[in-house]
Amino acid sequence: MSLIPEKLVDLLTSNLFGHLATVSAEGIPQVTPVWFRWVNGKLEVNSAKGRLKDRNMRANPHVAMSILDPKNSYRYLELRGKVVEITEEGASEMIDQLAQAYMGVEKYPYHQPGDVRVRYVIEVTKFTTM
Repeated sequence: MSLIPEKLVDLLTSNLFGHLATVSAEGIPQVTPVWFRWVNGKLEVNSAKGRLKDRNMRANPHVAMSILDPKNSYRYLELRGKVVEITEEGASEMIDQLAQAYMGVEKYPYHQPGDVRVRYVIEVTKFTTM
C-alpha cells in the first residue's frame, strides 16, 4: 500500500521529470533531473555505474525527489526515502523502457560503450505536497 494520496499519483505516472537529490559521503548535496517510474509503491531510477548520483547513492542511501505539475506550479510532490536496492539486473531494459515512455523511441539513444546501467529502488518514507 502506498502512502501517496490517490489525488497525487498522477504526478508519479505521467512521465514527468523528477529532480533527484543525493548526498555524497562527504555530505555534499547534488540534484539531477531524472526519468523515473513508480512500481508497486516504490520509485525506481536508473543511471550508469560510476556517475556522481551512482556514487552518492552507494555512499549514502538517503535521497529526496521533487516532481512539479507542469500545469500548476503550486502542485508538487516531494518524496523522501532510502535506496533499498541497487542492481544491474534489468537496468538496461529499464532505461530502454524509460526512453520509450519519455522520448517515444525504442532504445535509449545515449548508450555509451562500456556503460553499465544500474537500477535503484527507493522506498518512500515521507512526502510533502502543496
